[in-house]
Amino acid sequence: MSLSQALSTALTGLRTTQAGLALVASNVANAQTPGYIRKTLVQAPLVAGNNGGGVRVAAVSRELDLYVERQLRVELSGGGFATTRANFYQRLQQLYGAPGSDSALETVFNNFTNAVQGLVTSPDATANRSAVLSSAQVLAQQLNSVSGDIQALRGDAESGLADAVTSANDALQKIATINRQLANSTGASGAEATLQDQRDLYVNQLSDLMDIRVVVGEHNEYKVFTNSGIQLVGAEPTQLVFNAQGTMSPFSQYSADRNQSTLSTLSLQSSNGATIDLIANDAIRSGKIAALIDMRDNVLTQAQDQLDAMAAAMAHALSDVTTNGTAIPPGPQSGFDIDTAGLLAGNTLSLTYTDRQTNQQHTLTLIRVDDPTALPLKNSMTADPNDQVIGMDFSGGLTGAMNQLNQMFAGNLQFSATGTVLHVRDDGASNRTDIDALSMTTSASGLTGGTALPFFTDATNLFTGSITSRGPQQLGFAERIAVNPALLADPSKLVAYMPGIGAGDPTRPNYIYQQLTAAKSTFLPATGIGSTAVPFTSDVPTFLRQMLSMQGQAADNANSLSQGQSVVVNALQQRINDNAGVNVDQEMANLLALQNAYGANARVMSAIKDMLDTLMRI
Repeated sequence: MSLSQALSTALTGLRTTQAGLALVASNVANAQTPGYIRKTLVQAPLVAGNNGGGVRVAAVSRELDLYVERQLRVELSGGGFATTRANFYQRLQQLYGAPGSDSALETVFNNFTNAVQGLVTSPDATANRSAVLSSAQVLAQQLNSVSGDIQALRGDAESGLADAVTSANDALQKIATINRQLANSTGASGAEATLQDQRDLYVNQLSDLMDIRVVVGEHNEYKVFTNSGIQLVGAEPTQLVFNAQGTMSPFSQYSADRNQSTLSTLSLQSSNGATIDLIANDAIRSGKIAALIDMRDNVLTQAQDQLDAMAAAMAHALSDVTTNGTAIPPGPQSGFDIDTAGLLAGNTLSLTYTDRQTNQQHTLTLIRVDDPTALPLKNSMTADPNDQVIGMDFSGGLTGAMNQLNQMFAGNLQFSATGTVLHVRDDGASNRTDIDALSMTTSASGLTGGTALPFFTDATNLFTGSITSRGPQQLGFAERIAVNPALLADPSKLVAYMPGIGAGDPTRPNYIYQQLTAAKSTFLPATGIGSTAVPFTSDVPTFLRQMLSMQGQAADNANSLSQGQSVVVNALQQRINDNAGVNVDQEMANLLALQNAYGANARVMSAIKDMLDTLMRI
């Protein structure tokens, strides 16, 4: 080996050692930098002819376990989802109140029924009447407050979605920018490795927001997809589009049908202008964004439905009156008559008939509808899985509704009216149908005339279960329920349900107590209690206990999942830190080794210099 070749070899050693020293310094300086991955040099020999030609830096390696990193991203999504849900469930539980506390919803309801029970014992006591009305007002105000707070939680979820979308778009944009910077990289530069650290940091931030998977392209770029297969980042980033709604109400509901939805959806807009509805396509299934969508559109909406169902059950229990139809005398046609004078919007007729062709019995629920734009009605308007729901268009009066029904049943069932009396007949000699029963459920509109009374109202309006194009009256009823102002003005009507009834008559107080504590209601499956096939039927106290138990169990499950997920995420993060984090002691040991290597190479160069000087003097 010539002296010049030896000098060149020692020089490459010095340069490589200098690069190593710079890398150690960078590692130590970034020991506490979030997302920084420890770097090491990958050295490769230089070959000159048959002899070694020195050393070179082949690459800067990031000491990262890619498998653990992939697992961490999966668990980060799960952690973001679980933590967000647990936080919202905890806040929801606070709205119901601590069990047994004076402000708990169950305690407030029990105070009301206890006051009514006291009125049963002493109906003539003015103090007992006042206690019933004041406790009823507290209950109504509690329902109003909890309902309003649930909508505030939904508003927080909406705001959280807006913030999360902003963060996700920022991460997508920066991942795409780094992709372009690394497109032609060789991996031999510390600057390129640092860019990869930054890109991984943004990917991890995105993983906390949504479930993603990353594919490394042939030009060292990251292609990011949702786990459902929708691409988020390629050559160019896509953009999430979300327009947050300011005020949230029970009528703010998401639907995949944009004509029916009253809430903004989350869309993905690609660089070529194509748009995908991520909510309708169930494209995001984990992460903070998925949890916020679930809270806004499902969990909190169901909590509102439960409160509305409870409020409606109380109102219906005290005001509804069911009247059976009168069977007509035997003749060519069989059927029933019923006076519909008290039938209000939302009140129902129940008609049972047998189809003689199939010998199958059918139940029709006919609902008075005064807003024709709400028609047709879905069978889900009632909790009965076996009935057929028909909205009777009363915008043209009873006659118009009869014409509608006659056209619908084409003579198999025949409807007519005399004044307000409805006549329902079978098809007579054709013997295709037989009418088995007819009944009508109406809402009491006054405080006298019977034991039933409109104790609770929809603000100042009667609650009858009416249906309009905006939806059923029950929707958001808990936010509007109030004690009837007429009853507050005249507490004597808690007892005096008919002229001549004495002040000590317990009939109406006993009716109110029995209806509140023992009357059975069947609840819609939207409450999450019961199912479409087997709806939940119970009295109001049982429904309330079931509702609170269900919500409490869901909150406990969400908290347990969050804690478990935190353990997993922390364990994986620790594994990455142990492998990829900077150990200052180890770096100091590396520094000493590099110092020795630097000194050795410098000594070689010094010796060669001395030899060259000697040769020059000769």
